[in-house]
Amino acid sequence: MTHSHKILLIGGHGKVALLATPKLIDANLTVTSLFRNPDHTAEIEELGATPLLRDVTDLSVEDWAELMRDVDTVVWSAGNGGKNGPDATYAIDRDAAIASIDGAASLGEDAPRYIMVSYIGATKHTVDPSHSFYPYAASKKAADEHLAASGLDYLILAPAALTLDEVNGISVIDDDPEVAGERSTSRHLVAEVIAEFAARDAFPENRVLAFVDGGDKVSEI
Repeated sequence: MTHSHKILLIGGHGKVALLATPKLIDANLTVTSLFRNPDHTAEIEELGATPLLRDVTDLSVEDWAELMRDVDTVVWSAGNGGKNGPDATYAIDRDAAIASIDGAASLGEDAPRYIMVSYIGATKHTVDPSHSFYPYAASKKAADEHLAASGLDYLILAPAALTLDEVNGISVIDDDPEVAGERSTSRHLVAEVIAEFAARDAFPENRVLAFVDGGDKVSEI
């Protein structure tokens, strides 16, 4: 690998990020984990990452650029998770994500690569504005489209419905919720995919990777 091996993991105390952190460390990557609750500092350190206490909603484009200046790959795994209402979802999943993308892009030739954890069909999924899922769907669509237009070297991960099931492999599918049907994606698998592509020299030509639990090896996709 020709990169500097430095990863900025945003949303470092989320379930996927906590699972991904030791996998990234095992891949000989240096991980800085960004999260906002100081109570989680010791846990992050025990996983082998360097803690970075920040609230993503407080960071400007310039702040993001400074944080990413010496970073090889950014992994966006932050999200409101529906906990604090629609306003928080828009602030985190849309506005903060877009600011981070702009911060990365502003670095020009020194910009990091960018891995966005999204969901299957995010840019295609039509959701009724009255539905409780709408703020999240609209936010992820806006962030994914912004990333695609940013000029960054990027990869959007598009899992199906997330579980905590143990999993033995992956199945790459079309980026379409109807193709996924009732199939699901383990968070353990998402973590494995993050670590796999963060450690690779190049992202796949198809910049949206939709996947569910399956029988193929992640290392072979």
